[in-house]
Amino acid sequence: MPEKIELPPKYYLEYFEYLLNFVRKKYAGILNENELFFLSEFENLSEDEQCLFIRFTNRRGAFFRSEKLKYAEILEIPQVIDSLISKNFIEALSHAHFPFAAEVLDIYNKTELISLAKMLNLDTKGKTSLKKEEVLDWLLENSDFEEIVHWLNHQPASVIKVKFETEVMMLKFLFFGSRYGDMTEFVVRDLGFQTYEKYDEEKMVAFFSTRQEAEDKFRVSIVREDFYLMQQSEVDPKDIFSWFIDWAENNSKELAEVARPSFERLVLKIGAFLEKQKLSEEALMIFRLTEEAPSRERQVRILHKLKNIEEARALCDQILLNPQNADEQFFAVDFINKLESVLLKKRAKKTVTRQLHSSESISLEADWKRRVELGVIDYYEKRGRKAAFTENHLWRSFFGLLFWDIIFDTETLAIHHPLQRSPSDLFKPNFFEKRKSKMEERLEIFEDKEEAQQFIYTIFFEKYGITNPLVDWYGGLFPLLVTLVEKLNAEQISTLMLEMARNLKENIRGFPDLLIWDDGDYCFIEVKSPTDNLSSQQLYWLRFFEEHRIKAKVLRVEWEKPEADEEPG
Repeated sequence: MPEKIELPPKYYLEYFEYLLNFVRKKYAGILNENELFFLSEFENLSEDEQCLFIRFTNRRGAFFRSEKLKYAEILEIPQVIDSLISKNFIEALSHAHFPFAAEVLDIYNKTELISLAKMLNLDTKGKTSLKKEEVLDWLLENSDFEEIVHWLNHQPASVIKVKFETEVMMLKFLFFGSRYGDMTEFVVRDLGFQTYEKYDEEKMVAFFSTRQEAEDKFRVSIVREDFYLMQQSEVDPKDIFSWFIDWAENNSKELAEVARPSFERLVLKIGAFLEKQKLSEEALMIFRLTEEAPSRERQVRILHKLKNIEEARALCDQILLNPQNADEQFFAVDFINKLESVLLKKRAKKTVTRQLHSSESISLEADWKRRVELGVIDYYEKRGRKAAFTENHLWRSFFGLLFWDIIFDTETLAIHHPLQRSPSDLFKPNFFEKRKSKMEERLEIFEDKEEAQQFIYTIFFEKYGITNPLVDWYGGLFPLLVTLVEKLNAEQISTLMLEMARNLKENIRGFPDLLIWDDGDYCFIEVKSPTDNLSSQQLYWLRFFEEHRIKAKVLRVEWEKPEADEEPG
């Protein structure tokens, strides 16, 4: 059993101080006056004051009940609270907190809320059967916040609110580069649950080079969170449309480049939401805010639904001039064919359907229905061939290991903090251009298979277990990597790796399910049961494999019909 790791009692203070020092060093030029003031004042707190304040900032919400605060490592918590109030790091509940009334009441359970209602002389008959959220809404509608504050402040335990929320939120945002970052990532690392690639801290660069970049990306993050809250609160979809289209018209054109990917992902989510709500024209307006896939495909489908055939056809022509991925490309081809077949009164088959119907097939027992790939593996193993499930993870892992040091190269200016799972440009358009020469040089090792296998062996066991979003660590991976090097020639490997690198966001998916091989031959197989369809990205790779003489095929599986029982003689 591995030795159990125990963190020191005030581990979170060390993490928080590290984060503040890191941000102070990397972002000194873009911090505003409030953030600099916070950094200065925080340093002047006692250790226990710092710890309690950090405890507040690591918890959800801004309001807390003093009697609920129990931390063994912090002595005399009531005195520490008083001190933090005097130093303006927290404040007592007051009438000024009216805008946060719902958040204040949310720190109480349903029974406590009903008790509060009784103290306010409200009729609570029938309220015990309601959900907490319903009781909370009822209390807000039927009470005066000043009275609530009066009653709560006269209880033995007080309600307090943490201050500097905005400043701490921004400092964490600057460190992690996104709102997804969390202080628990330090804990996960130090307990050994996650191992990160090690970087020279001096070579790490700030994620944001200007204040505008940071604020723009932060604003988009907040808008995204607002959208999710509106969905959960079941706000009228038309109101969501009006809210977002107004925000986008006033903000999107001036967004810094670093914030645009987040904005475009949000556009796609809101467009898909509105389309699902059958608000076609509204969804079309939202999708037109970006060309990021699958926006143009959705626009074509909506235009067709709205009987605007000419505009739909014209957009398909635009897609074919510069498709962003295989899904867009084959969709546009099939859509145009469908329009032409309607004019000719013929039925058009999708490209992927034609490919599937022309494929080889085998019959398997119906027992394999829920595990069709394993059935195919069994089929080939019974015929003396080796077989393994590979799909995307084999190629992703091969790519991630082969180019490991190039991917995580700090010279690419894409490493920003020590808890980074991947470089910030991993799935961006400029990923390949920044690394092209080094990647092409690395691929020269495949001219010597022994050298290539030794390289894969070294990097595999040197990096084993370290987080890399491209590499799936498991025991059977290494033998498959060796088999890959044995079966493909240098030109095939190089061409395929470079094709992945050119559009890593799209081209790490769609690979065949299985690898079947023996001492002399091999084949990659895309398995399809009778109810499965071939995806555009799968067809893309099958055609690429065929073009570069990498053996691959689609294999349709049909189910054997059970033999009829013999009739009695």
